[in-house]
Amino acid sequence: MEKAKISSSQLFILMILFELGSALLVPLAIGAKQDAWLAILLGMVFSFVLLLVYHRLYTYYPDLLPTEHMQKILGKAIGSVLAFLYISYFIYDVARVLRDIGEMLLTFSYSDTPLFIANALLILVIIYTVQKGIEVVARSGELFFIFMYVLAVTGFLLIVCSGLIDFKNLQPVLEDGILPVLKVVFIQTLYFPFGEAIVFTMILPYLNNPKKAKVTMLCATGLSGINLTITMLINISVLGVDLTARSQFPLLSTVQSIQVADFLERLDVFFMLALVIGGFSKISVLFYASMIATATLFKIKSPSRLSYPIGLIVLFMSLMISRNFQEHLHEGIGVEMFFLQIPFLAIIPVLLFLVAFFKNRKQQKA
Repeated sequence: MEKAKISSSQLFILMILFELGSALLVPLAIGAKQDAWLAILLGMVFSFVLLLVYHRLYTYYPDLLPTEHMQKILGKAIGSVLAFLYISYFIYDVARVLRDIGEMLLTFSYSDTPLFIANALLILVIIYTVQKGIEVVARSGELFFIFMYVLAVTGFLLIVCSGLIDFKNLQPVLEDGILPVLKVVFIQTLYFPFGEAIVFTMILPYLNNPKKAKVTMLCATGLSGINLTITMLINISVLGVDLTARSQFPLLSTVQSIQVADFLERLDVFFMLALVIGGFSKISVLFYASMIATATLFKIKSPSRLSYPIGLIVLFMSLMISRNFQEHLHEGIGVEMFFLQIPFLAIIPVLLFLVAFFKNRKQQKA
C-alpha cells in the first residue's frame, strides 16, 4: 500500500461518480419497461445488504487489502488464486467502461475517428492520473463532482422549461405486477452499478477515519441511486419506453430534444462532458484497484510501474471484447451478469464473510 490517506467526503464523492459512471450512458433496467425507475430504486435498497457485507469484511481486516485478507481467510493457495481472479475481473470491467465511453464519443462527435485512437487517448490520461496515487484521484473527483452536478441541475431545468416531460409515458405503473421488476433487480440493477462498489474495498484501507466508512458508503449509494432513478424517470417521460429501449445512449437522446425559445438547442455536446467525467472517474478507481491489487499479490514494491502494462492490456481488451456496440451491450447484460457479476459481487463475498465470521468468532472464544 502507498502511504496515502483520503477523507470520508472524498470517498463519498468517488463512490457517487463511480456508480453514476457508465450507468448514465445505457438504458438501465429497461427490461422493466416504464417501471425501470422502480427497478433501479429497489436495486439500490437491496444493494445495502451487499455493502454491509463488504464493510464487515473490511472491519475484520481493516489494515489489509482484499487480495491480502482473502489469503488469511482461505489460505495462501486458494486465496491467491481468488485474488488473481478478482484482479482479472477488475481489468475486464475497466475495458468494458472504456469501450462504453469510446463508443459514445465516436457516435456523437468523432464518427471518422478510429476507436483505438479515442480509447488510447483516454487511457493515457487515466494512466497519468493513477500513477500520482489515490489522493490525486480523490482530489480530481472533488473538482469533477461540482462540474457534473452543475450540468445535471442545468439540464434538468432546461428539460422542464422545454415542456418535454409527459408523465403518461410512465403509466401504467406495475402493469405486469411486481415480478418483472424484481427479476430486473436481481439480474441487473443489484449488481450494475451498485454491486460494483466492491472495488472500494480496495480503497477503504486508505480512509483516514475508518469509523465513517459504513455511513459514507450507504449515503453515497443512496444518493447515486436517487440520481439514476430521476434520470430514468426523465428519459422515459421524454422519449417513451420504446425509444428509450432502442436508443444506445438515452440520456443524450433526451438532451438532444431540448429546445428553449427557438435558439437554445443541440446541448448534447456539453452533457457529453458530464458522461466522460463519470466514465473517467469509474475507470480511474477500477484501474487503481487493479494496479494496487496486482502489486500486493505479486509483492511489487512500486505499484506505479504496473500502470503502463495494465493500461496496454485494458486498451487492447476494450477493442477485442466485442465486434460492435450491440454485441458489447448484449455481453454486458447477459454473459457478464451471470458468469462474472453475480459470483464476484454477491456469492463469493458472502461466502468470504461467513468464513471470516466463524474464524473470528472462534478466535474470540479462544
